[in-house]
Amino acid sequence: MAARIVFALYRPHAEKDAALRRLIARHIPALRRLELITDRAAVLARAGDGTYVEVFEWVSETAARAAHDHPDIAEIWEGMEAIADFTTLASLAEAQRAFTHFEPVELSPDQ
Repeated sequence: MAARIVFALYRPHAEKDAALRRLIARHIPALRRLELITDRAAVLARAGDGTYVEVFEWVSETAARAAHDHPDIAEIWEGMEAIADFTTLASLAEAQRAFTHFEPVELSPDQ
């Protein structure tokens, strides 16, 4: 099956923004190291309510499923789930209008 673009949304719990950013900073490098995502540049943005929108490309649907079974990825996702809500594009005010704008986010390796 062909590569797939995913929009992953993480809304940090109160006082957990910095901790979430540290996990997000590890996410794409781990997926790349395991060759689960393509070399296409990932994008990280933030919505007005503080939700992070991470956009990346799975190598395949099989790779997306395989990520769920890898302990390195599970550790990151479990950490995220403890401090953030995984949410949908439809939950964002920005998704209610055409040509939505988000704040670009740059993470440093020591995030």
